[in-house]
Amino acid sequence: MLKLRIITALCLVPLVLAALFLLPFNYFAMFVGVIFLLASIEWGHFIDKDRALITMFAMGIVLYGLMGLLPLQGLWTENTSFDTLAAGMEPRLSYLYIVAGVWWLVALALVLTFPRSATKWRGNAAIQSTFAFLTLVPFFWAVMTLRSFEYQSNPHFGAWLLLFVMGLVWAADTGAYFVGRAWGKRKLCPNVSPGKTVEGMLGGVASAAVLAVIVTLSLDLSSQQTVIVLVASIVSVLASVLGDLTESMFKREAGLKDSGNILPGHGGIMDRIDSLTAALPVFVLVVWLLS
Repeated sequence: MLKLRIITALCLVPLVLAALFLLPFNYFAMFVGVIFLLASIEWGHFIDKDRALITMFAMGIVLYGLMGLLPLQGLWTENTSFDTLAAGMEPRLSYLYIVAGVWWLVALALVLTFPRSATKWRGNAAIQSTFAFLTLVPFFWAVMTLRSFEYQSNPHFGAWLLLFVMGLVWAADTGAYFVGRAWGKRKLCPNVSPGKTVEGMLGGVASAAVLAVIVTLSLDLSSQQTVIVLVASIVSVLASVLGDLTESMFKREAGLKDSGNILPGHGGIMDRIDSLTAALPVFVLVVWLLS
């Protein structure tokens, strides 16, 4: 299994990097859109496996409708930089991230009180579909928001920014795995994910913090910008843990080990992006609020 996971990862990493740095913006949006739709099908399995395609079509319609309100080419004003980020973001987009922030606070409450909390949404397709929208729609827009940042002046700046946040999550996952195996004793959330430990989570946060410090100190940022990025990095890493736990909660309730089998050794798309669905919108939200 480990060998298969490594082989799949070695195939995925070049694909993701190529999409980030080589695809023109509109084609990159299509690439992320495919990931969004595949993840929607897997979310449909959490709700009702016989109607998974209906969930995908509904999610696609919502996404397409939002594109009429939030054109991908108009997410930032032309002269937006870190100094003008709060003023430069499309106002309607900021509302989306506020909604996402509220959703992840609700998700935290659901995870902490599981399985008791499941009685409020178990068997309710409408509520579970709303959870799917609140998880995946802000994720899509967060990817596009970060990728499009300063795109006109430097087409690759947003790619590096997006890769930075993704790297934080990967560093946290790696640190949590090794620290958890070596020193993990106290269960983080046993009713949802018995394998995760408090020590592992702290090791993951520390690993991501080291990466964030190294990257921010290597950039020409003001002291205020550095603090903003570091705070956003830590908060987004904590959110990534919540994203992972939230998906585990829905899988456990649906009786599923993995969200799918499209990625050999890794499971489904949601199993790979669950942490990112929380980390990316939370990172954008925190940076926007502090700027």
